[in-house]
Amino acid sequence: MKLIATTAIAMVLGTGAFAQTVGVSWSNFQEERWKTDEAAIVAAIEAAGGDYISADAQSSSSKQLSDVESLVAQGADVLVILAQDTQAIIPAVTAAANEGIPVIAYDRLIEDPRAFYLTFDNVEVGRMQARAVLAAQPTGNYVMIKGSPTDPNADFLRGGQQEVLQAAIDAGDITIVDEAYTDGWLPANAQRNMEQILTANDNNVDAVVASNDGTAGGVVAALTAQGLEGLPVSGQDGDHAALNRVARGTQTVSVWKDARALGKAAGEIAVALASGTAASDIEGAAEWTSPAGTTLTAKFLEPVPVTADNLTVVVEAGWIEQDALCQGVTGGPAPCN
Repeated sequence: MKLIATTAIAMVLGTGAFAQTVGVSWSNFQEERWKTDEAAIVAAIEAAGGDYISADAQSSSSKQLSDVESLVAQGADVLVILAQDTQAIIPAVTAAANEGIPVIAYDRLIEDPRAFYLTFDNVEVGRMQARAVLAAQPTGNYVMIKGSPTDPNADFLRGGQQEVLQAAIDAGDITIVDEAYTDGWLPANAQRNMEQILTANDNNVDAVVASNDGTAGGVVAALTAQGLEGLPVSGQDGDHAALNRVARGTQTVSVWKDARALGKAAGEIAVALASGTAASDIEGAAEWTSPAGTTLTAKFLEPVPVTADNLTVVVEAGWIEQDALCQGVTGGPAPCN
């Protein structure tokens, strides 16, 4: 394993250990939550005496490969990768492994047993989304707005959603009239997909299971333009705009995955792996097999569905200020009433 071999750093740490440099490769910064993740990662790394370097692939899988190469050249002792494409990134994992550099697949699966997989339980996130929408609208025509086709999370979520909806489908209570992947998770793409689905179905839609808050925002925009604002819509990530939509009644649920907890875990695990800790010895880690049959060491954090019934939880946790949550809300749910 590569180390920054300077006596000065060891003296600064005061323990005889070397500082570890953690290289983080972000797929993009279009989602609000990644800035929160980054702050938590940096804080955890610095608390452990390490250094943080990063690169933004700007939604390009080819740029991400060169970004990882650059991070290694800059002295990264461990890599945290938010993969743009789960398959395209594998050569970077191979190159890192050849250098003895551990890799953490951050929040998105990388189908490689050499990567430590750190995420929330995304199948359960999908279940939570579908449960909330089904509770709000137990009958009618459903639309499924999925995530990016290059992100395995999209299918994990979709699988969890289907588990919950299947009984209602079998009973004839609901019908999935259409579904679409959202290239790059871009809200504009989700909005365009939703507009086309509404047109194809003469606006005869009763509920939308959208897979994250960005796509939910695009869906709500499309619904609003057709006078359908207020139909049940799901999301995830706890984006501030989405939580405000929950307070205003235009989004049913945002499954909150506390990015502060995930980022903290990533920073701590990265430093541990770079310092020689075996992946299997990481607290909370367990062997996990992907749907494709790849066996990895993984750690899963627990998500929390946030609806109008428990909005106070995100304020009490310091995730969002009450004023931001309740902006434009009159007579809404607690704490906005």
